[in-house]
Amino acid sequence: MPHRLKALIRDIPDFPKPGVLFKDITPLLADPAGLALAVELMADHLRNTGIDLVVGAESRGFIFGTAIAQLLNCGFIPVRKPGKLPAATKSLTYDLEYGTDTLEIHADAIAEHHRVLMVDDLIATGGTMKACCDLVSGLGGEIVGISVLIELTFLNGRQRVLPYKVDAVLKY
Repeated sequence: MPHRLKALIRDIPDFPKPGVLFKDITPLLADPAGLALAVELMADHLRNTGIDLVVGAESRGFIFGTAIAQLLNCGFIPVRKPGKLPAATKSLTYDLEYGTDTLEIHADAIAEHHRVLMVDDLIATGGTMKACCDLVSGLGGEIVGISVLIELTFLNGRQRVLPYKVDAVLKY
């Protein structure tokens, strides 16, 4: 089945900068069966694991995170860029391969001992996911795993988010 999904992902060379081969998931998102299959494969093994919340990073983490939260019958918490959340926030600035970025989460979004699944469309170097994990654990959440559609294995992102387990549907 992953071959069906790979056929719906197109490569865009030199985006967002020269030398990068971008994995564009918009054709997959436009295909109803492909989108449903991607969400199912990202979530199915997590049914009945007692997850309280799914956390997804802006913006493609919202797409998969809310769908997975609905399948797992739990809530969804967004992690956003600065200035987008209306209530008190916790923020974290982190390094990217080409600069820095900052993410925020509502300070009251996660209670002590909430079991949390982290979701995004892709893990590359692991910087964004590590920042999200640090925000969640800083609020007292218990991270039970990370689910992504795509893992770029040559960038070793899963090493950066240890000790958390990364489940990826597609690996490049």
